[in-house]
Amino acid sequence: MVAADTTGYFYGLASSAVKYLSQVLAQLFGHQVNAPILGPLTITDFCAAVIPLLCAVVITVALKLAYRRQAGKAPHPRHWFIHIFSRIRGPVYLVVWLTAIYMAIVPLHLKLWSGTILHVAAIALNDVFTVALLAGIFWLCLRLTRFAEVQLDHWAEKIHGRPAKILVPLVGRSLRALLPVLIIISAGPLLGVPQNLQQFFSYGSSILIICVVAWILMQAVNLVERALLSQYDVEAVDNLRARKVHTQAKLITRTLHVVICLCALASILMLFQQVRQVGASMLASAGIIGIVAGVAAQKTLANLIAGFQIALAQPIRQDDVVIVESEWGRIEEITLTYVVVRIWDERRMVLPLTYFIEKPFQNWTRSTSTLLGSVFVWVDYTFPVEEARKALKEIVESQPLWDKRFWNLQVSDTSDRTMQLRVLATAASSPHAWDLRCAIREQFIAYIQKNHPQCLPRVRAEVDGKPVETLKGSFG
Repeated sequence: MVAADTTGYFYGLASSAVKYLSQVLAQLFGHQVNAPILGPLTITDFCAAVIPLLCAVVITVALKLAYRRQAGKAPHPRHWFIHIFSRIRGPVYLVVWLTAIYMAIVPLHLKLWSGTILHVAAIALNDVFTVALLAGIFWLCLRLTRFAEVQLDHWAEKIHGRPAKILVPLVGRSLRALLPVLIIISAGPLLGVPQNLQQFFSYGSSILIICVVAWILMQAVNLVERALLSQYDVEAVDNLRARKVHTQAKLITRTLHVVICLCALASILMLFQQVRQVGASMLASAGIIGIVAGVAAQKTLANLIAGFQIALAQPIRQDDVVIVESEWGRIEEITLTYVVVRIWDERRMVLPLTYFIEKPFQNWTRSTSTLLGSVFVWVDYTFPVEEARKALKEIVESQPLWDKRFWNLQVSDTSDRTMQLRVLATAASSPHAWDLRCAIREQFIAYIQKNHPQCLPRVRAEVDGKPVETLKGSFG
């Protein structure tokens, strides 16, 4: 017989079940059931091998029939059994059949392989089933915790109050990450981890726990960010406050993610004695390494510091309208090291964070999204300005893009041939201001062409004492 410490808990359980079954059958049918009929195998051994397989068949059929019965009931399409079993039936079948096959092989193992050259093969087969069963249990736990996470998320949507919207989904995410790992760690010794894998299993368990804790902390940060940002609509017309909060939240979230990952990595490295020794040696030359690292990472550190400056002072925010490098665009993404500007023609300009600290740029939505649009038109000196104001009033007031705050028409400049008219009109945002300027320019030029074509810019000259006028358009 293979030693119990090399085979694990289930092997000992199966061995005890075979012995108990042998005693029961001997009392019912006499001791002849324990007589060899095929080599060293007895009727008891065959019964012990067949019974687990029959139990697996019965369990599988029973679960399938129960599932079909509940699925056929139209009034209860969301029955709890259907809802859960539809998600976990794969791992459940796997665990049931793996256990049945394992329990069926053990009686043959006890009689055929004990004390023979196949002893090593028996131990290897036991290890294979151990790993497979661990994988099945892990898969089952993932499905169950995923189901719990989804249900808790749905429940959190119906709950009022920001703390509940953070804590309830966090419980689901924590269960999804923590429960499978804890089950695997606790099931390993019970299933009998091989001696040569125990150290690997110990290190792996510690690394898994550290990674799970780091993942839970990152999920907590994400949930706090989501709950905070859900109160601010960045798509609103007047979204100044929302853009402030979005910018600060995203930068702080990314910073916390980096800190959590660095702490997790440091904790994992400290598990290994060799790394600790290297770390102790490095402390002796920490001054030199610090100087070298500072010089090498100068740009990176500058961007990180610039990120904190932007998060606090906020010269730019998420969705701000800016003019950078003579290009009009919106702030699409702010990371810890760079900013992505979406240009008006769908191009993307990627700039380091330090650009917005060290270089001048235009921010059209720094304090408000409203803008004052301007249109310039050059006309002849004979153009009736007062009459044009009345016509322009009708043009501006008929525009849905005008926010009804202000408009004006003034003679802003003159030259030796023409005078310049400046039209001002307000809009709620920079895209609206652009479209409003184009619409006013088009309709005002059409008004001049229709009602005062003689007032278009002209070049006057005399040829042989006779006046000559040449029309020449010049609109801005």
